Amino acid sequence: MNIYFSCSITGGRKDQPVYAAIVQALLEDGHHVPTAILASPRILDMEIVVDPREVYRRDVNWVQACDALIAEVSTPSHGVGYEIALALMLEKPVLACYRAGAAVSKMILGNDHPRLKIGMYRDVTEAVILTRDFLRGL
Repeated sequence: MNIYFSCSITGGRKDQPVYAAIVQALLEDGHHVPTAILASPRILDMEIVVDPREVYRRDVNWVQACDALIAEVSTPSHGVGYEIALALMLEKPVLACYRAGAAVSKMILGNDHPRLKIGMYRDVTEAVILTRDFLRGL
């Protein structure tokens, strides 16, 4: 499957090890993840040289082309929220996962869109299991 992985970049990177584990599992399972680079600890350095219009066009095209979107939403991010809304408007299945204890937006938690699944995890292993279960259910 073509999976768009969405996570915070400029909003904070403290969950980067979880991002990396999710992306690694997706790739190991044979999925195509055009946004895999977002899980890199060096993404801020790489993205700083890219024009915002280019990022917007690239990411919108990737969301349009994906089979599903997986978003890690523990760290608030305008971009992640935008990508989730866009995917849902395009009727793409979306998983919004978050770390137990994280303060997640009520716009995410309260959304009852039939294509949105919300899942909480306690550790990296549970985050990977959650994403794999989500994809198996599609």
